[in-house]
Amino acid sequence: MPKPTYGRALLARLVMRRWTAPAAALALATLLAGPAWGQSIFTCVDKNGRRLTSDRPIQECIDREQKELNPSGSVKRSVGPSLTAAERAEQEARERKIAEDQTRAAEERRRDRALLSRYPNRATHDRERNEALNQVDELIALAEQRIDALGKQRLTLDKELEFYQNDRAKATPRLRRMYEELDKNVADQKRVIADRSADKQRINSRFDTELQRLQQLWAMNASTQNQATPAAARRP
Repeated sequence: MPKPTYGRALLARLVMRRWTAPAAALALATLLAGPAWGQSIFTCVDKNGRRLTSDRPIQECIDREQKELNPSGSVKRSVGPSLTAAERAEQEARERKIAEDQTRAAEERRRDRALLSRYPNRATHDRERNEALNQVDELIALAEQRIDALGKQRLTLDKELEFYQNDRAKATPRLRRMYEELDKNVADQKRVIADRSADKQRINSRFDTELQRLQQLWAMNASTQNQATPAAARRP
């Protein structure tokens, strides 16, 4: 069975330095009393400048970096320094923010790809804006037509009200009720027009915001395609 690398290196140094038998025996005993073959070795310099080694993380260096060595003496990894509860909480908060930023950036890239796929050019975007606005304009037109029809109904009621000296208080309950229903219907249609007008503002705001981003994406896309096109192909 081959001897461990770390032991062979130490024995070689003993021979090269021509240590006496007692000294060599003492060094070998120290080696065998230390970490078992194959275990990692931790080393650090404490606050007093002393270099310490151990087969486990060193308590005296908990506030500073320690190096974990392979049995061959090469650096396996750096450890620490260990953090306080407050420092760990701060580090976790930083890591959460980094993760959230990465998630948000990935979502923005996904939205950009979807937006560019839906609107490859300005004409496509303008056409969809106009279609959305036209649908709302049709609803507004229907409400205005309804108001005109209600206005004609009011003329009929007004003629009947003349019999009561144009005083609704003197009119019959039926006539007063018809006026109330007509006024309510007119108010409902005016509310429809106001709501749809607000919809038009929201639609334009949405498309304006999209257009700002799309102009950037179209420009970046054109630049990428231009860079990918060989110079000879771009010549007129």
